[in-house]
Amino acid sequence: MRLWSLHPRYLDARGLVALWREALLAQAVLKGESRGYTHHPQLLRFRQAPAPLDAISSYLQEVYNEATRRGYHFDASKIVAHTRVEPLCVSRGQLEYEWAHLKAKLTVRDPVKLNELNQIMRPKPHPLFRIVPGPIAEWEASVSAKSRR
Repeated sequence: MRLWSLHPRYLDARGLVALWREALLAQAVLKGESRGYTHHPQLLRFRQAPAPLDAISSYLQEVYNEATRRGYHFDASKIVAHTRVEPLCVSRGQLEYEWAHLKAKLTVRDPVKLNELNQIMRPKPHPLFRIVPGPIAEWEASVSAKSRR
């Protein structure tokens, strides 16, 4: 599961569709409707939000908005009704980590999209997040360290 902190505009078509599916799964987990992925580290920041379901629903709404902008037909009725939430924090280090991770994926998957991204110096976060100083998120660093073993 990858719930990107980056703005969905940076994802290629395959990445945007995968994000939609994975965020819907995260919503189901937070609603208690799925027993899979309940302890996935990517869910930690949503669980820690004052209103976790509102946070994931707001996240999904922005993914839906990007898909609509591109002419895709995602089903907005799958997003749980929600109230507006205050932005969650994402560290600059986390955003930079994800930027490098996305670019590595696109090297293989979509070199044209990668070329577009290479023109961008400071990527923007998903609208649910605001950038704060700091390193890669602890939940990400622990997963990354395990995968390097």
